[in-house]
Amino acid sequence: QVQLVESGGGLVQAGGSLRLSCAASGRTFSSLGMGWFRQAPGKEREFVSGITWSAGNTDYADSVKGRFAISRNNAKSTVYLQMNSLKPEDTAVYYCAARITYSSGVYYSARSYDYWGQGTQVTVSS
Repeated sequence: QVQLVESGGGLVQAGGSLRLSCAASGRTFSSLGMGWFRQAPGKEREFVSGITWSAGNTDYADSVKGRFAISRNNAKSTVYLQMNSLKPEDTAVYYCAARITYSSGVYYSARSYDYWGQGTQVTVSS
């Protein structure tokens, strides 16, 4: 069992920045592949970014490349999503997800993840 708790969401103007955090508990964090997903009203949950358990590989959705950065601190059992140059279209509920894996690959499908946080709202105003 893994518990995930997101924080750091909020209201920000276009062009601003936010850093999301996801704290994990209940299992050895270094054994988890981590991902961030988001869901806007009327849309399906979509992949934003992922990072392998070893932090050796990361990947991003095309819509956020160059603006967002994912990282992890295994000592703190926490994964981060630094979001810069935010746009109104980034507005969504952001979810942290964990996958139990020993592989080095990033997983892009929401169905590939075993555990989910409760979500944190990010709203970007024009």
